Amino acid sequence: MAVQTPAARKPVLAALPRLSKQLNLIGTVILLGLLAAILLINIKEDWQLVVSATLLGITYGAVYALVALGYTLVYGIIELINFAHGDVFMWGTMIAITFGVDWLGLNGSQSGIVTTLGVAATMIFCALFCLTLNVTIERFAYRPLRNAPKLAPLITAIGMSFVLQGLALWRFGPGSRTADNVFPDNNLFSIGIYGYPAKNLIVVAATIPLLIALVYLVQYTRQGKAMRATAQDTDAARMMGINIDRTIAFTFLLGGALAGAGGTLFVFWYTSTKFDLGFTLGLYAFTAAVLGGIGNLKGAALGSVCLGLIQAYNDSLNHMPGTNWTQSVIFTVLILVLVFRPQGLLGEEVPDRA
Repeated sequence: MAVQTPAARKPVLAALPRLSKQLNLIGTVILLGLLAAILLINIKEDWQLVVSATLLGITYGAVYALVALGYTLVYGIIELINFAHGDVFMWGTMIAITFGVDWLGLNGSQSGIVTTLGVAATMIFCALFCLTLNVTIERFAYRPLRNAPKLAPLITAIGMSFVLQGLALWRFGPGSRTADNVFPDNNLFSIGIYGYPAKNLIVVAATIPLLIALVYLVQYTRQGKAMRATAQDTDAARMMGINIDRTIAFTFLLGGALAGAGGTLFVFWYTSTKFDLGFTLGLYAFTAAVLGGIGNLKGAALGSVCLGLIQAYNDSLNHMPGTNWTQSVIFTVLILVLVFRPQGLLGEEVPDRA
């Protein structure tokens, strides 16, 4: 039996990466083709339902984006998957009910101006609370482990998630906390028999400026340049005079503010929250960040919209598994993305930083 020499094996080994990329491309095309076929069948049967589900999916995506951006901001800077971020968002929903409903008395019966000012005040208060909480977590739980093996801060993040859940359980109890329909619940328009509630548009309209402001801050401001420099090369950024600790703290501050603002929008839209909300919602948002390309702001937004559409289509359309299978469908998508395109939709293949 002939044995291949190292020289003979080199062409085969050199061809493996190219073959792997080709197989990934084929798998991606097959998957997208299957999804397109299912969508076309549903459009043929009831196009109005497809349009209604699409609008609902965009609303889901807007909510997920506010959480996913927190994940991708932190990962882009220090390569930490901050699993506690979803629970910071959960605390934002809890504080929104405490401040907006219990203290300000928002219940939907006030005039439009009073309701708008009340929601804005609640959003600002929740953003301040959550950014303070997030910066505190970074200072006392993550910063001491910055030079530790990557597994240590990851385990700490999981631990902080359970700590925040436990504190919410102790403070607010195991049951759901509810809010009245602060946002108007009437339909703006109808697509056949399917209506589009005004509150869905409010969530999307409030989310878009927040996302644009974040992208502008990161791309065009001095602090944003410091964040991008830190993400590229921490040591070089430090030698250029950038305060690394302050830059990382500012990143957590941004993520916390988004979580607070998103928590306010979510609880006044969904009208309910619970101490374990952050676990499931955080995993959905993390999936969205991975789908779009974790570490990429635009990718996180795109991934969130895609995930929202997948959820809405699965829950609403025929020839889909249905609501009981939503989590299975979402995490199947995550697995497929990691198999066929691990860098995500807008991510780039880059080597790990040393």
